[in-house]
Formats: sequence, structure tokens, C-alpha cells
Amino acid sequence: MELLSVNVGQSRPVTYTNAPSGRTGIDKRPVDGPVRVDAPAPGGAGGVAGDAVCDLRFHGGPDRAVYAFAREDLDTWEAELGRAFAPGSFGENLTTLGLDVNNALIGERWRIGDEVVLEVTGGRIPCRTFAGFVEEDGWVRRFNGSAAGPGALLRVIVPGEVRAGDRMEIAHRPAHGITVARLHHAATADRSLLPETLVAAEWMESGLLELARTYTEKYGRKDAEDDAARDGAEHPE
Repeated sequence: MELLSVNVGQSRPVTYTNAPSGRTGIDKRPVDGPVRVDAPAPGGAGGVAGDAVCDLRFHGGPDRAVYAFAREDLDTWEAELGRAFAPGSFGENLTTLGLDVNNALIGERWRIGDEVVLEVTGGRIPCRTFAGFVEEDGWVRRFNGSAAGPGALLRVIVPGEVRAGDRMEIAHRPAHGITVARLHHAATADRSLLPETLVAAEWMESGLLELARTYTEKYGRKDAEDDAARDGAEHPE
């Protein structure tokens, strides 16, 4: 398992974002040399030095400090769309190789190189900015329904420096079965599964945790699917 690339993006104005600033840092490019990774303060930006985070409603902060996507999943999209996707093309900070990102458990910890330890908190919920950047029709629905998976949001447990080529290893796996892919499926396709994801509540990122708790409080843990369908609630961006 290897860190194939570290990617950062600069803030720039675009027409396809809902960010109040009208700017995005989604266009991330690989960088050479060591890059510092730190835990941002609550309400702060991302955890990767030099990377712009422009919409703090849905990105950045302690439990969404870093975003990882697998090279293998970029390859899947290349084959499906007939387009090339370089590392960073999906707005990821870390492009991995040989790591099963989407079947990582919520709360799973990854060690990168000699210093950094990151903890999985959830998967990416696609938004208008992502759809506009990729420029594919029906992108949000296609991304949510793809077997390629959403990639992993991460918090910083041990800060330090990372660089392309660093080895990666799984340092810890919690004792539950809620994976990034399963949590994403529950949030975007089958909300009746949300109550069961709360076994991973202590590790989940704030937006998905709020969604799971709100659903569970409203509908309970059983026989909720029909009520939820009638309610017509939309998943968050």
C-alpha cells in the first residue's frame, strides 16, 4: 500500500459552486517533496498545507481534514467515461495505491510514512461544485451509485509530513462492520440503514453523524423505510 500522490488546490472563482464565496479549491494538482499535514481547529480549513478549502460548511475542520481517493477507482472512472483522470482529479488530497479505501471501517486508522496517522470518518457526498468540475451529465447520481465508491474523509490523529511514495499501512481497525461504502449507501440510497451506522458514531464526521441521528430520532430503528420515503427528505450535499 502506497501514497501515490499528494495533491493541493488553489482558491479560484467559478460559476458552478454554491459556496458563499463563489470560489473553490477542488482543482487539485500533485506536489513534490514533503507536505505538512495537521489537524485544523474547529471551524478551520483543511489539514494539508497549501490546500485551499473554500466552503467550510461541507469541507475542512477536524473530522474532514483530508480526503483520500484510490487510484484504482480513478481507473474505473477512466474506463467508464473514456477520459483520463490524473491524481487529484476528483479533488482528493491523497491518491492511494493498493489500499481498499471504500471498504475501510469508520474509525480505521492509517499510518503514512514514519509520522502521520489518519482516521477514517466517512465518505464524500458529492455536491454541485464536484458535478460542475467534472462536467458529466447526472454526475451526482452516477457518483453515488458507482461501485467505484466515494473515497474517504479523514481526521488527523498524529500530524507530520507525507510525500508521494510513502508506504501506507492499516494501524487499527475498530470492532464494528460499518465501512465507508456502507455508510455512504445508507446516506444516499437507503436511509433505513442509517440507524445501524450509529455503532460507529464516535468516529463519524459531523454531517453524516447528524444525518444518522436525526433520521433515527424521527423514524426509530425499525419499520422506518416507508415513512422516510413518504417524507421525501433529500440527502445533504
